Amino acid sequence: MTLFDRSLLALPFYDDAHRELALALEDWVARHASAVRELASASVQERGRRYARLLGESGWLAYAVDAPEGSPRPDLRSVCLIREALAYLDDLLDFSFAIQGLAAAPIAWFGSPDQRERLLPALRDGSRIGSLALSEPETGSNLAALAVLAHARDGGYAVDGLKTWVSNGTIADFHCALLRTGEGPGGLGLSFLLVPADAAGLKPEAIDLLAPRDFASLSFQQVSLPATARIGEGGMGFKYAMEILNFYRVTVGAAAVGFCRRAAHAAVPWAQKRDVAGAKLIKTQFTMDKLAGLATYLDAASLLVARSAWEFDTGVKDVAAHAAMAKLYATDGAGAAADDVVQLFGAAGLIAGSVPEQVYRQVRALRIYEGTSEIQKMIIAGAVSRPLAAGGWA
Repeated sequence: MTLFDRSLLALPFYDDAHRELALALEDWVARHASAVRELASASVQERGRRYARLLGESGWLAYAVDAPEGSPRPDLRSVCLIREALAYLDDLLDFSFAIQGLAAAPIAWFGSPDQRERLLPALRDGSRIGSLALSEPETGSNLAALAVLAHARDGGYAVDGLKTWVSNGTIADFHCALLRTGEGPGGLGLSFLLVPADAAGLKPEAIDLLAPRDFASLSFQQVSLPATARIGEGGMGFKYAMEILNFYRVTVGAAAVGFCRRAAHAAVPWAQKRDVAGAKLIKTQFTMDKLAGLATYLDAASLLVARSAWEFDTGVKDVAAHAAMAKLYATDGAGAAADDVVQLFGAAGLIAGSVPEQVYRQVRALRIYEGTSEIQKMIIAGAVSRPLAAGGWA
């Protein structure tokens, strides 16, 4: 199976280790395709649990949990390649990998030695599942406005309130929750706290989505947590969250490429064999227009993702705008690309379970995860408006 673009992997953005990883991923996807298809009828919760174990046993979760020697963070190019391959194979497989990485990040990047020793091995092998609980019903994308309070009490915390849009919310063994601990106003008063899923007073409620995934709201009713539940420094949670989201939003772009490459690999043979008005569909100007647009999107999105990931890995400063560009272009473009593939298939592209129908539903959420497209535009515009002396474009 040829999943990755060899000409893109040959660019200086990647080294030999990444090229070897890409080959290993292609082999793994080919060997596991039938097993993944057999799980299609299982619940999202069951698939999430089994996928976490599979990803751990296969060694992929280690790329999201561990940092290479001499680096403070995981290798982003490797994480992007893995997400592209997993999204190509199955959306929930990619979802499981991404959320396990997001849940591990606060602990691996900012946690105490005890927290890392207790939790990271199980996150790495998939025997335990985590979540990152950021959002609340009334705050949207404005994390600085989070309101759920963790009251200081008896040497620990008491938490009341509601978190929502929590990925892995019903199957996680613990949650890394961003809560208001009161060290200062706005973003200065937030901290990450470890919340066991079986904590007394914590109740999850599942949320059904357009493309089924394990999402939930978490209701906190006088949930008691020890002081040791805090991850990192008090009041630093907003800064930590921004660092994690900047890193992972690039990987959302990589997943978008994987979804659309799957759609493209279905569209080309369909157009080659489909007869329309005495000729093959691929010979029509309409089809040429769609396929040319799809190929251009895949190249451009892949290059934006590769540049941004390379910048993170090589220590380039102030990469937020490039990360936002990669995420914005790849995810907005994925919606248009998926729509074009459905159009190429015609009525056959509307059949439930077909590749065009699946990808059409699955890519929509990517424009919201890790910051909406509108948030990405604000980040990019902020960089554009800086004076030239400060590195802006204007």
